[in-house]
Amino acid sequence: MFYFGIEHEVAFLNQEGKFADFTHTKFADFAQIVEKLPTYPSDYPQLRVGDAGIKKKRWYIEGFERFADSDQPIDCSAKGIEIRTTIHTTIQGAVKELSESFHLLRDVAESFGYIPVLASFNPYRTVFSPQPPLNDYEIKQLQAYPDEQTANIYMVSYGPDLNISVADMSTDHLIDIGKKLTYYSPYIVPFTYSSPFYNGSLWEGLSVRTFIRTGKRSAALVFVEKSEELILSIPSLTKVARIPAEIGRIEFKAFDSCDDFNIYAALLALLKGLILDETLQGRVTTPDAALHQISAKEGFDNEDIFANATKVIQSAEFALNNDPDLKLITPLKVMLEQRNSKSHELIEMFQKLGSIEEVLRQTYQD
Repeated sequence: MFYFGIEHEVAFLNQEGKFADFTHTKFADFAQIVEKLPTYPSDYPQLRVGDAGIKKKRWYIEGFERFADSDQPIDCSAKGIEIRTTIHTTIQGAVKELSESFHLLRDVAESFGYIPVLASFNPYRTVFSPQPPLNDYEIKQLQAYPDEQTANIYMVSYGPDLNISVADMSTDHLIDIGKKLTYYSPYIVPFTYSSPFYNGSLWEGLSVRTFIRTGKRSAALVFVEKSEELILSIPSLTKVARIPAEIGRIEFKAFDSCDDFNIYAALLALLKGLILDETLQGRVTTPDAALHQISAKEGFDNEDIFANATKVIQSAEFALNNDPDLKLITPLKVMLEQRNSKSHELIEMFQKLGSIEEVLRQTYQD
């Protein structure tokens, strides 16, 4: 039995038509939107609320929490709003819930003058510098958690977590799958490339998010039950589950964001196929940063990336065999055949329109 979930970060243009980020968007600006969205009591305990209480709903504000001299947050620098689905036994169920939640979010956000736009990397800000600067307590807290020291990356990047788990899979097998997905990550992430903008203009590749992020941040993350099951690595491959519903979860974290949620369905089917596959032998504990950077610049135009992506697709299809989810992979095969990605479309629009904001307004078109 497989289980599926999706976490999807949404960026916005504000009332002035500018990209809404931490430089001029307050926590309260996004909080008023989340406040108007519904709560579903039946979602719990499968959705984690967290210590700060920010994650009370299917929607919550993604950002960087600030502290004084205790573990009680006093503020949060906001970057956008994340949507998370509940746990589903079908891929279609997770995608349907994500789509419904997105449409609710869009309706409420637009009533406050905010328009959802597709972004996988902030098109104007290259780095996040906390203001005011971190205090001694915050520095000490960050030093205790190496992955948290990359806030300068995650506050300017946006992307999904595609969550998949299998009933009764052993911890050793889970970790092996995490290593496998980490190894094949540079070959499958081009299916989602959607971050061709950097520092107010076109970047020289297809995914600045992948170029900057992967290697410093995890490609895949496996949630284990006990601390003695952890594998020490930077970035982390394993993490102790914070609630029982997380135990055994595999999160794939390296994809760019998609504004066509059917692509998430295709990617979850691909991940399912890779879990079932027994032929692909590649395994690594941490992402190959150099290979991800080649992938980020060239995508499927790179022959090595193209050949291995083809191999991965074929292996996943073979492993799925007669599974009904096999047909969900079709959009990926089309992209691979055309050596195409969302970034190609965004670049072409920018060359016609000459404005990043105007390009972003064309995203999330149903």
